[in-house]
Amino acid sequence: MTLSIDLLYDLVGLILAITAVMTLADPTHPRRYASALFWALYALVFLVGQWVPPEWVGVGVIVMALIAGFGGVGAGKHRLPSAEQYLASAKRLGHRLFIPALAIPLLTMVGTLSAKYLVFGGVPLLDPKNTTLVSLGIGCIVALALACWLTRETPMQGMRESRRLTDALGWALVLPQMLGMLGLVFSDAGVGKAVAHVTTSYINMDLRFLAVTVYVVGMALFTIIMGNGFAAFPVMTGGVGVPILVGVYHGDPAVMAAVGMLSGYCGTLMTPMAANFNIVPAALLELPDKNAVIRAQIPTALTLLLVNVFLLNFLMFR
Repeated sequence: MTLSIDLLYDLVGLILAITAVMTLADPTHPRRYASALFWALYALVFLVGQWVPPEWVGVGVIVMALIAGFGGVGAGKHRLPSAEQYLASAKRLGHRLFIPALAIPLLTMVGTLSAKYLVFGGVPLLDPKNTTLVSLGIGCIVALALACWLTRETPMQGMRESRRLTDALGWALVLPQMLGMLGLVFSDAGVGKAVAHVTTSYINMDLRFLAVTVYVVGMALFTIIMGNGFAAFPVMTGGVGVPILVGVYHGDPAVMAAVGMLSGYCGTLMTPMAANFNIVPAALLELPDKNAVIRAQIPTALTLLLVNVFLLNFLMFR
């Protein structure tokens, strides 16, 4: 039996469904019905999305957007251990606390690198098309088991903590997936061709360094607008990267993709649209300035973006 990406989707959907049920069953939750509906709709995307007509999935997404837009996604009241209990638990566990967290990247790497050898009777154990994601899912399951063993808690406590973190993130939890799909929508709508037309009409793309700069800076700017490098990538790569950097100047597409995504991440550091990275941490840390994280990251982002221009120019055309 091959462990496919569908099993990981089912697991994510199950966790979201349990979160929806726990939210609905919480009488102290200020917006339990709207919040439960939000997480239930999100769970359905993972559980039955492949069997439901795309139009219905789109309707569900619109309903989720309306719920979030009108403030329907709220956080419940969670019972947290006291500071003394936290301290006692930390002293008891010590550095072993890091074992579950480190198990996730370790197992992801091991699974990814060894997948081609895990073939039994001609059937691969891990989905060859999604080896890294499946390995990540396995790593998370093993990490949960390790956490339960170390803390002497049950998987149900893990679900309670999952719900607490989900409440803390709120609607921002769905942003990476939604914005990633937005990039594909933009690409299918011809935004990449429009970008290519504008850049070639008003910018002298006969200068290779200028074309590189447009691609790198464009990746950052589109990420700032859409909040996600994965959303910006198909637009800028389809508009500038492939037709000009690869098609005209015969650059290495692998280098372009790597440095291009890194440039997009520079934009992530500078935008409130990347709420799960920049706004949520400020809320969790109870910072008075909700943009404090962004302000601290801007110098690093701009410096790295400048470096990326030269990296792409020298590495892509060797």
